[in-house]
Amino acid sequence: MKQMSQRVVITGIGWITPLGHNIETVWDALLAGRSGVQMTRQFDASTFPTQFSAEVKSFDYRQFVANSDLHDGIGSNTAFALGAAAQAWTHAALNSYPDLDVQRLGIYLGSGEGAVDFKNYFASNLSAWDDQRRQIDAVRWGTAATQQLRAVREIQQEPNMPLSHLAMEFGAQGPAYNCLTACAASTQAIGEATSILRRGDADVMIAGGAHSMIHPLGVTGFNRLTALSTRNNSPTTASRPFSIDRDGFVLGEGAAMLILETLDHAAKRKAPMLAEIVGYGSSADAFRITDMHSEGRGPTSSMTKALQDAEVAPSDVDYISAHGTGTKENDLIETKAVKAVFGENAREIPISSIKSMMGHLIAAAGAVEAIVCVLAIRDQKLPPTINLAQPDPACDLDYIPNISREAQIEVCLSNSFGFGGQNDTLVIRRAPN
Repeated sequence: MKQMSQRVVITGIGWITPLGHNIETVWDALLAGRSGVQMTRQFDASTFPTQFSAEVKSFDYRQFVANSDLHDGIGSNTAFALGAAAQAWTHAALNSYPDLDVQRLGIYLGSGEGAVDFKNYFASNLSAWDDQRRQIDAVRWGTAATQQLRAVREIQQEPNMPLSHLAMEFGAQGPAYNCLTACAASTQAIGEATSILRRGDADVMIAGGAHSMIHPLGVTGFNRLTALSTRNNSPTTASRPFSIDRDGFVLGEGAAMLILETLDHAAKRKAPMLAEIVGYGSSADAFRITDMHSEGRGPTSSMTKALQDAEVAPSDVDYISAHGTGTKENDLIETKAVKAVFGENAREIPISSIKSMMGHLIAAAGAVEAIVCVLAIRDQKLPPTINLAQPDPACDLDYIPNISREAQIEVCLSNSFGFGGQNDTLVIRRAPN
């Protein structure tokens, strides 16, 4: 049953991505079908099965913040979050609104860790090895760790730290939450932030996500799961969702943030209204940690719940931003789930995966893809799924292959499905007049 609630609009957007650091540059790159993937530079990946990634390039968060001293020693997750949130804050014209009640300004993020201090971890562990006894010497490890590990750096790797720094930067004293439901995290954050606004517990929410797993431990983990593409001879074509020869996703990093407001609050301050969030659905597969249920029951449920919450008929959806990772399992099951929800109309709805260009930003992916929906409505243009030269016959929907397209778009649906079986879906509609 839909809550008695206020309507929620998006008034600001910002992102830091492998394709650039501002809205228009990245949007132009997506519409042009450009790739942000290259050989990994953050560490020597030459001995790894996957030697490429979608890294954020030439980024300095200090150009976005008022006082960089507040943020000394931050990890890359927090740096990306600050850059994206500062863009969204300015876009929403909140920097020139003197009457904002900061106790009704909240934050809900879906953020993961930043870059791990792998070099010093490794060095301290090596220093602690007792070769004669063939085991770690705890006293020796403590001595080495004290000398080599930085306390601030250790704290800043925690997933909650981006939220803490955003609160300091913008003075937010309202509801504050961070979730880490894997690849669904920032879509969940936007959905739950919408719920907070609907029930009247805040006027404005900063919502989104930030993440970087481009480090030896992150790449090792996904390689061990056989989830990453190993197409080292052609990184820019490695991410190929819905293609018959897809072999896994490409690891990315970055952040995306949205300013959400109640319609009444936005109207009162004459804020720009970019779009409206009208539906949110969430579900769990209750199946396996790294496998989706073969019939797509979790994604089917989250999409159905979101449409019901939005009071939108399946036939009214004009575009689906797919989770579209490029793994054999995800793309097939997402296709099945879309067919289950949309029936015969599934073949009429354009769908695309920007992960083909952006890589997979893990916890930040959903927020990036929500912003794509906002821009698609604004410009009446849809980004393509690149590298789709040989479609999988089992993935037989309209995945906008290779070339962007113009279309009439009023309502978008954005999907995010995470390891562990978390599924979250947003329905985003053109802003009210």
